[in-house]
Amino acid sequence: MHRMPCNDRARMLHVARAVWFCLVLFAAAQEVPAQGQNVEVVGQIGGACYAVQVVGNYAYIGEGWNLRILDVSNPSSPVPRGQVLLPATVRGVSVTGGLAYVADDWSGLQIIDVSNPSAPQLRGSYDTPDAARGVSVTGGLAYVADWGSGLQIIDVSNPISPQLRGSYATPGYAHGVSVTGGLAYIANFYNWSGLQIVDVSNPTSPTLRASYDTPGDGRGVCVTGGLAYVADGGSGLQIIDVSNPTTPQFRGSYDTPGEAWGVSVTGSLAYVADGLSGLQIIDVTNPTSPTLRGSYNTPGEALGVYVSGDLAYVADWDIGLQIIDVSNPTGPRPRGAYAPPDDAVGVYVTGGLTYIANYWSGRLQIVDVSNPTAPQLCGSYDAKVYAAGVYVTGGLAYVADGYGGLQIIDVSNPSAPTLRGFYGTPGFAHAVYVTGNLAYVADWGSGLQIIDVSNPTAPTLRGSYDTPGYACGVYVSGGLAYVTDDRSGLQIIDVSNPSAPTLRGSYDTPGYPEGVYVTGGLAYVADDWSGLQIIDVSNPTEPTLRGSYDTLGYAEGVYVTGGLAYIADGNSGLQIIDVSNPTAPTLRGSYDTPGVARGVYVSGGLAYIADGESGLWILRYTGSSIAAAARPAWSLYE
Repeated sequence: MHRMPCNDRARMLHVARAVWFCLVLFAAAQEVPAQGQNVEVVGQIGGACYAVQVVGNYAYIGEGWNLRILDVSNPSSPVPRGQVLLPATVRGVSVTGGLAYVADDWSGLQIIDVSNPSAPQLRGSYDTPDAARGVSVTGGLAYVADWGSGLQIIDVSNPISPQLRGSYATPGYAHGVSVTGGLAYIANFYNWSGLQIVDVSNPTSPTLRASYDTPGDGRGVCVTGGLAYVADGGSGLQIIDVSNPTTPQFRGSYDTPGEAWGVSVTGSLAYVADGLSGLQIIDVTNPTSPTLRGSYNTPGEALGVYVSGDLAYVADWDIGLQIIDVSNPTGPRPRGAYAPPDDAVGVYVTGGLTYIANYWSGRLQIVDVSNPTAPQLCGSYDAKVYAAGVYVTGGLAYVADGYGGLQIIDVSNPSAPTLRGFYGTPGFAHAVYVTGNLAYVADWGSGLQIIDVSNPTAPTLRGSYDTPGYACGVYVSGGLAYVTDDRSGLQIIDVSNPSAPTLRGSYDTPGYPEGVYVTGGLAYVADDWSGLQIIDVSNPTEPTLRGSYDTLGYAEGVYVTGGLAYIADGNSGLQIIDVSNPTAPTLRGSYDTPGVARGVYVSGGLAYIADGESGLWILRYTGSSIAAAARPAWSLYE
């Protein structure tokens, strides 16, 4: 059965994405730590933002597996200062006394020294039994909301060697925690007693004082003035009177339009991170009758919020950090943002910079990788549609932008990229390859489009060839365009006369081909569920299969160098295949990245992986080298 065309797939993926995001927490599916064979991690940037806290001029945010520190002294222009790559996704953060305590999903509590924001250092860790989702620190103790195992109380008086002091098993899934006055208030997910009040005055023997069953799913909690404000999922904001913690009483509620994930209360206003509905500002002067004061629809999905002064800092999932001016709560307005790579699908590396196509947000992002152990975002351009592929040459980035066609971005100043020109292709621009003055676009249902870019401000169509199915990837060499076609395998098109391209030959691979790399008379095809297919194209009119390797996942991108094929293998991350004998390819290395590996580029002995919602991963193959003939310097991920 063939896949649906990309436009229909995109619509369904958008819906499925929102559904998945809610269901993944219900399922409590384990986030498996990344693992490697002959591969090591060098650096990483990007990923989902779940948590934020601000102390002084610094914002501490979760960025996928990183704790990222941003200088927000100028909130209009946050500046990255330091980062620490942790073992899992950052889900909560509490900063006090020069230390950041991180709820690190399936790796428990991580303690980071942030006394020097530009060079944070891991000090210690404690692996909780389940998945750490929230953390509150007071009096030398860290209180961790640990999903399936409830509340974990960890002695952090010696941050290098934290020790368990006590625990309390909540009836549901502990998701958020706030500690005050010897009591821990736990937001319980999955509709089991949404708010739990646990006496922790004796941390070695915590006991239940009371609970209150909210109508939704407790996800975040803030306690102040004898009231507990619960971010209650689909039931919005719930206000519970806990002045007598043994008999909590309902005071009032406000049903926000989205899914309430986090809440911060200051003065008479409650700021709610409301999922797809962004930031909601609720007047709780009269807690029995809260009213909406204002709202701001963030571009992503608001999952966490921290208010400092007149600014609300919103953890906006795949769009990073949004900084919102709430000095006028009836008219909140954007002040600044930090948006690291999110749904990374295409990647290109040159001149110490990595160019990333971010699919859902439609952004081209430029990352400085001159120090690959600490990649830094240095510029971005919002192409606005579905950035799927990228090729960079001559100070210009050519972006295959889905329904936006071909976008040509001037990146001569990478910190301030600007649009030079665009060409609206008739289909869905999925990948691009540039050589000379021509850009070759794999345009899904419209096949191959050949665009003259000699004048980048006014590109024009030179020719086209409508492949039988859906064109996904393209590689051009020796007057031939090798196009991977979702329905018909590898199509070899003679483009020596770009105004009249003609078919020279084809090979119908068993899967749904995505990426292609051509060298030494062989075409290496990332063939989705069929893994790597190696096709002899020395006679382009009669291509034949030379070998294949069935990768663990779904092969989407491929880059070949030094006798090795680097495969972006979907849910299985990076697979490195020895192709020195193309008739008998063998596995040489692998690394299971946390996201969905969509694109790969190899430069300077490092593999750059576009890993979907986990951003960019920089990996190094540590196995033995393989003698091989010189290879071309460039490859397209798809």
